[in-house]
Amino acid sequence: MRIDKFLKVSRILKRRTVAQEACDGDKVLLNGKPAKPSAAVKPGDTVEVLYASGSLKIRVLDVKETVKKDEAASLYEVIPQ
Repeated sequence: MRIDKFLKVSRILKRRTVAQEACDGDKVLLNGKPAKPSAAVKPGDTVEVLYASGSLKIRVLDVKETVKKDEAASLYEVIPQ
């Protein structure tokens, strides 16, 4: 799955266009490297989203095309920093 779609499906970022803009602005790291919106995400990957106030680092546990709001958090685990 594309990283921009994963960030939207997992509810980490609200919209896919926001995820694409974050990737284009080098605000999303995939396994420690800047990710393009089309970069492929698979279970076990580490994703870091850089915000103005800090960052969120997660480990991908599962990749699904669609999930309900309640199940979105089951796609990843937050890595403490």
